[in-house]
Amino acid sequence: MSGPLVVPDASVLLKWVLRSDEEDDRERALDLKTAWLNGACDLVVPTLWVFEVGNVLGQKEAATAGALLEALLDLELPEIGVRRYVPDILRLTRTHRVTFYDAAYHALAIREGGTMLTADAAYLRKTRSAGHLELLAEWRPPPGRP
Repeated sequence: MSGPLVVPDASVLLKWVLRSDEEDDRERALDLKTAWLNGACDLVVPTLWVFEVGNVLGQKEAATAGALLEALLDLELPEIGVRRYVPDILRLTRTHRVTFYDAAYHALAIREGGTMLTADAAYLRKTRSAGHLELLAEWRPPPGRP
């Protein structure tokens, strides 16, 4: 590991490719991408990220969805299959009444000792007591590597 472990959810990953004025905290999301590429932090995502992000891109950016998704896939984000931590995901869904998709990122952060980074304030309010998560608007990038 080169730095703190961050698990960005789909709401953060989408900001890497969506350039709309509706994307609050886009610069902060791009700071995460830069920090990861520069080795200031580690990053991991659940394998289901591509389905969630692809779904949103297909709905919001139908004409360019393929190219935008390809750009994210080209980054070769480190992935961990959800099979390894399904019980943890289901525990979060039951305890906090959240979706399996959202809980997958969070359970991965908990399991790996990292922090789930999300732009979804409603999710954070529901699950704050589980720890291991931070709102993108409040996140600060780790110091760069020397």
